[in-house]
Amino acid sequence: MEKEFRVFVYPDGDVSWYHHKLSRLITGKYTSEGYFFKNIRESTQFITNDPDEAHLFFIPVSCYDISLKISTCHDMTRTLDEYVHSIIVEYPYWNRTLGADHFFVTCHDMGSRTTEGVPTLVKNSIRVTCSSSYDDGYIPHKDVAFPQVVHPFAGPADRNKDLNNRTQSFMWAEAGAVSDWETGEIQYYHPDYASSSYQMEFSRARLCICHGSSQATRIAIAASIHYGCVPVIFEGYNDLPFNSILDWRKFSLILTHDEAAEVYDIIDAISDAELKAMHENVLKIQKHFEWNSPPIKYDAFHMVMYELWLRRHVIKY
Repeated sequence: MEKEFRVFVYPDGDVSWYHHKLSRLITGKYTSEGYFFKNIRESTQFITNDPDEAHLFFIPVSCYDISLKISTCHDMTRTLDEYVHSIIVEYPYWNRTLGADHFFVTCHDMGSRTTEGVPTLVKNSIRVTCSSSYDDGYIPHKDVAFPQVVHPFAGPADRNKDLNNRTQSFMWAEAGAVSDWETGEIQYYHPDYASSSYQMEFSRARLCICHGSSQATRIAIAASIHYGCVPVIFEGYNDLPFNSILDWRKFSLILTHDEAAEVYDIIDAISDAELKAMHENVLKIQKHFEWNSPPIKYDAFHMVMYELWLRRHVIKY
C-alpha cells in the first residue's frame, strides 16, 4: 500500500489546518484530527504533486480553524461551502467522479454539524470521522471511522499488562451512574478526560463498559484500548474504527442494547480463558490506535490510510 497509494492535497486556503501551529491542537478532543493533518504532511511516501497519479484527493478543511474566526455554525457552513465550491471551479478533478475520489477529515461534533450543511461534500466525498453514527449521515462502505483519542495520556500503553494485577472486575468507562435498567435510562457526569485519577481507573479494571455512541463513549473506547482494558461495547447504528480491518469481537465484548439490563450477568458468565484471550488481543492491537509524530508503520495514521486505500477500489471512474 505504501509503495502504490498516492494522495493529492489541495493548496491550503483560509479553512485549512496549515494556518495554525499544530502543536497547540494535538491535545484534548482534537488529538486524532490534529495528528492526521500533521502526519499527512510528514508522510511524503503518500503525497504526490502530480494529480494525474493520485488515487484520492484530500480537501484540507479544518472546522476547528473556521471556528476560531467565525462564531455561528451557519456562517461556518457557508465558509466551508464557499471553499469546496472554489476547488470545484478552479480544479478539474472533482467533476471526474463528482467528488467520490475526494476525502476530508473531522473528528468532533462541531465538525459534523458544520459539514452536514454542505451536501455536495458529505454525500459524495469520503468522510473520515470519529462521529460514525448512521443517524448523523455516516455512510458505511463509503466513509471511514477512526478512533477519538484524547492526549495527553496519564500513563503508557504498556501499564499493567498482567490481567491478574487488575483488581477491578469492570468499570463504567464514561464515569457515570446507572439510573434505571428497566427503562434503559443511564445518567452520566462527564469526566475530566485528562485527569490522572480517571485515566488510571482503566488500568485497574479488566472490562470497561462503554455504553452508547456519544463523544464520551468514543473517547472511552480509545482509552480502554490504550490501557489494556477489554471494552464492553453496545452495538448500535454506527461503525467502529477500522472495522473492515480488525475483528472487534476478538478483543472486545459486543452486546446489543437489549442486553443492557443483563450486562452484569453477561460479564459474570465470561470464563477466565475467554477474558484472557480478549485481553491479550487488546494488547496486540493497541499500536493501531496510537498517534505518532512522525507516523510509525501500523499506527492509527497508517490504519486510516489503509482504509482509504480500500475505499479507492470502489470508486467508479
